[in-house]
Amino acid sequence: MSAIVDFPVKPEARPYLEAFEAEAEPRWLATARKQALSRFGELGFPTRKSESWRYLDLQPLARRPLLPGGAQHQPDLDAARAQLSRLSLPGSGLRLVLLDGLSVWDLSIIEESPGGDLWFGSVVSAYAEKEDLLPDVAHAVPGGPAHPFAALNEAFFADGYILEVRPGVVLDRPIEIIHLASGHDERSFHTRNLIALGPGSRASIVEIYAGDGRYWRNDVTAARLGEGAELRRTILVEESAAAVRLSHLDAKLAAGARLEAFALLLGGYRVREEANVQFEGEGASCDINGAFIAAGEDEANVVTAIDHAAPRCRTSELIKGVAAGRGHGAFQGRITVRKHAQQTDARQLSRNLILGRRAAIDTKPELEIDADDVKCSHGASVGDLDEAALFYLRARGISADEARRMLIEGFLSETVEAIGDPGVRDYLSRRLAMRLAALEG
Repeated sequence: MSAIVDFPVKPEARPYLEAFEAEAEPRWLATARKQALSRFGELGFPTRKSESWRYLDLQPLARRPLLPGGAQHQPDLDAARAQLSRLSLPGSGLRLVLLDGLSVWDLSIIEESPGGDLWFGSVVSAYAEKEDLLPDVAHAVPGGPAHPFAALNEAFFADGYILEVRPGVVLDRPIEIIHLASGHDERSFHTRNLIALGPGSRASIVEIYAGDGRYWRNDVTAARLGEGAELRRTILVEESAAAVRLSHLDAKLAAGARLEAFALLLGGYRVREEANVQFEGEGASCDINGAFIAAGEDEANVVTAIDHAAPRCRTSELIKGVAAGRGHGAFQGRITVRKHAQQTDARQLSRNLILGRRAAIDTKPELEIDADDVKCSHGASVGDLDEAALFYLRARGISADEARRMLIEGFLSETVEAIGDPGVRDYLSRRLAMRLAALEG
């Protein structure tokens, strides 16, 4: 370890520094990894004293580390195929499957684009086919004091995906990326992804996360949208009951670009979905919508930070949450409007349901406005199911459990129904209905 750092490190970070092993790779990348690991050693795990991490309990992970690597084993492709048949999105086009953090070509559908309109593949394949993109992958999202796990990701990432779309190219079908965990051993997976859309291009990505056993998924994605580009990114999270998932999206939007981001969080012991968006050119827009269910003793956090650094940009956020049992959910959203970002239009809304006396939801929407010619609003609500609506359904012969399920599904479905792709929308509606059936059962 002394070869990596020569200063004191946080105790919870020490096992990860000791687990680090240098790989045979370009010198610049090896250097970047060691520097990132040093940053993580200094920072350690964030505590509840950190404002952006105050609602997520990471002590179970600190007490029982989940290290990268682990025993090497042959992937169980039959079990993975069974998972795919249950999870895969009907009618999608290209598909990349990552099992235990590594791409599996036997389960993926990767085709060479005619005319070189796009490049889609794994980070591992980019070493041979698209090495010029690797610096963008490695350096796009550096980990600082607020994002120590992005630094850990930079040190340990072994694979991930890259999508590069040339200017003016429009993809007519969603690209599917499925992340699976086999449960073969207890470990962490650090995947790092890059989405680069050229000016005027358009793409849709659907990412699905699921697994078995105890594991930690630490995922970092950089999205770079050129002028007038449009990205629709949809995420479904059905992690195992013992899994920890920390996900960080860093998006930068040029003039006139549009980002539609949606996340449906249905499972996982500790789940944090974070999106940081920066408007770099005027007239850009982003829609960030999502829903989460925190049941049992699970915790689910949605964290957003939108930086209006250019004029005439638009943001719309709608996050809905449900907490049941001893579940704990939280939404933290901050919209910053800089002094020169005049004619900003920004709206933020958090609505939540608590089912039971031991469940809890925290919500903290924030606006920081330095410009004067703006239209900005935010709001939050936390409550129980509407007793009048329950009575109405019961009076028509509907059982208590079915009535509750119908009201919860109706409450969460508002976010799903905003998805523009009918196939993706129907798929997520089915997954949500299945989760609610299990919740009420």
